[in-house]
Parts: sequence; structure tokens; C-alpha cells
Amino acid sequence: MPAGFPVSPARSAFPASAAPRAPLASGVRVTCPLLLTRVAAGFPSPADDYLDRPLDIAEHLIRHPESTFFLRAQGQSMTGAGIHDGDLLVVDRAVEPVHNKVAIVAVDGELTVKRLHLRAGRVVLLPENPDYEPLDVTGRDDVHVWGVVTYVVHAL
Repeated sequence: MPAGFPVSPARSAFPASAAPRAPLASGVRVTCPLLLTRVAAGFPSPADDYLDRPLDIAEHLIRHPESTFFLRAQGQSMTGAGIHDGDLLVVDRAVEPVHNKVAIVAVDGELTVKRLHLRAGRVVLLPENPDYEPLDVTGRDDVHVWGVVTYVVHAL
């Protein structure tokens, strides 16, 4: 990671309004059935009538519960990465913010979601929409990575 591009400290750095929220009830798990068969994205295939164990979606979306939080995306700058206005972003602070990762970055106190471009000592935040300009933040003290986006959840 280039110098001058710090990773923010643990949760205490979150403003109260942006802090991850506690679950509704401790130890409550939400599970749904998981079918053993896969769905064809090309030609249809016969469906199996077998169910696997119940699926806890958190098991698939959250690798580091103690360092994971959720945010809603706003705007259109990341549509090329599959991130649309209103999408739910799963963000993991334990994942290293390396070149080409999509990250939540605070720039001058404002949060943004962008792809990290870390090359030749430069730090550039890249949008995934040609209507938006890259933001070179090399050497700025007001830039902090809050975490790496690991999953995007959006309605069809």
C-alpha cells in the first residue's frame, strides 16, 4: 500500500450515524432452504426435488463478522462494477485494500465507493462509469479506507 494511504482504525472511527447496527436479537439466525440443484443460466435442466440443509445467508456473505458492516450505495458511478443506486454493500475491514479492489473510502470526510488503482506510487479512485472522472488522492492526508466491498446485494 503506498505511503499516505492509511487504513482507518477499527470501528471506533465510525461516526455514530454510520456505525454498524447490532442484530435485532443476539444469536438469532435467519435461514432459508437451499436447493441441491443448480439453476441453468443457458438451457433448462430438469429440477431435482431435493433440498440441502437450510442456508444461513450470513455464512456466505460474512467472512469476518467482527469487521463487517453494510452500506447502501448512492449514485451511478459504479454501475460498471454491478453496483447500482440503492444496492446493499457488504464491506469487510479485514480484507486488505489492494490494487483493483472496490473499497469504501473517506475523502475529506465524505464516503465514496470506488475501485482502487494503486500503481507506480499513485493512488487513484476509479469510477466504473465513463460519465465520472477518476480521483487522484496520492499523498492526501484526508483519505482513509473504511473497508473492501466483498458483496453487492440488489433487487432485480
